[in-house]
Amino acid sequence: MSLLRLGPADAGEVLTLQRAAYVPEARAHENIDLRPLTETFEQTKAALGDPACSTWGIRESGRLVASVRIVVDGGAGLVGRLIVAPDRQGHGLGSSLLLAAEDAAPPSVTVFRLFTGERSAGPLRMYRKLGYVETHRTREKHYELVHFEKPRVRTGGPVR
Repeated sequence: MSLLRLGPADAGEVLTLQRAAYVPEARAHENIDLRPLTETFEQTKAALGDPACSTWGIRESGRLVASVRIVVDGGAGLVGRLIVAPDRQGHGLGSSLLLAAEDAAPPSVTVFRLFTGERSAGPLRMYRKLGYVETHRTREKHYELVHFEKPRVRTGGPVR
């Protein structure tokens, strides 16, 4: 697996992948208004250009098949938009990408935080398997968001 840094020039591809990956989540949670589905091209481009946001991806034969964003907020790395192309889900790309992105996060990050919907069976399993611990839940329409946290574990040097 080759971890690639993504930027504003990748916004169109990231947004396309994001929408494809979140449609099943929208169905599972009966909510078409999920933020990843309503995010505009300009918002995606701005996020990928934000100095506080590191966006990483995986390409296979030139095609972007997975991506994740980590926003640094003090000592916390806020993980968001972990997405894998629907036809590549279940092959370990999400886990591999998340672990590599954690390792590549700035040294100031001491804890990682993320959330997912309570009906997201695959992501819930994956986060627990990778050492994330549920901290609390918040109400969102007619379901709950499950919030997780994981202390930083250093496994190697930063990815360049």
